Amino acid sequence: MRVLLIVVAALWGAGAGVLLPRAAHRLSVEAGRPWRGRCPGGHRLTGALGGWVGPARCAGDGDGARCGTYGPGTARVVAVTALVCAALAAATGRRPEAAVWLLLAPVGVLLALVDLRVHRLPDVLTLPSAAATAALLGAAALLPAAAGSWPTALLGGLALGAGYLVLFLINPAGMGLGDVKLALALGTALGWYGWPVLVTGAFAGLLYGALYGLALLALRRADRKSALPLGPFMLGGAFTGVVLGAFAAG
Repeated sequence: MRVLLIVVAALWGAGAGVLLPRAAHRLSVEAGRPWRGRCPGGHRLTGALGGWVGPARCAGDGDGARCGTYGPGTARVVAVTALVCAALAAATGRRPEAAVWLLLAPVGVLLALVDLRVHRLPDVLTLPSAAATAALLGAAALLPAAAGSWPTALLGGLALGAGYLVLFLINPAGMGLGDVKLALALGTALGWYGWPVLVTGAFAGLLYGALYGLALLALRRADRKSALPLGPFMLGGAFTGVVLGAFAAG
């Protein structure tokens, strides 16, 4: 049964991953600017849900001119999302919180894509994600076989959000308020499995970011003043913590 669940989760992740590249392109803008409405060649974006979902591929404006693919590579996005969902399913099994992780995983991948491209975590994703994580885990807690604690999850979200807010106030150049808002959702997810998992996931995110920065310095692809996106590493740390917490709870 677990193998079937993993396969279904991977298929879910692959299907969701197909929809993300267009959204990543449209959301990858500097703060204060409107969402992208055109491809790099200037053609208006159309299609499903007002042109917000699907592969980043330009079909032109009917004049025969096409730009082809652009933005995040669909194949890689599909592969990453499928692997993330499969790993979460393998760790969580048939417990009700598995559905929560699978619903939130594509949003996390989308956030990472946007932050990597423009060093920004849009409020339109971070704030609803925090509310959705709390609400969905609250529903999961009401079901049999749930392995976490909803009150601890809520406290975890507040704690990690407060921790990142302090870091932001100490060094505003080192992170943005988007990281603080993302921490609310990630802390809630990590707190579901308890305080040790919260600490592990939070530390792992900072460690991943530090190692990435050191690698860029060693390769001379960045200097000490270079701005680096923290969101993908926060998400990677949270993924690590949730997987470890789910395995431990199983």
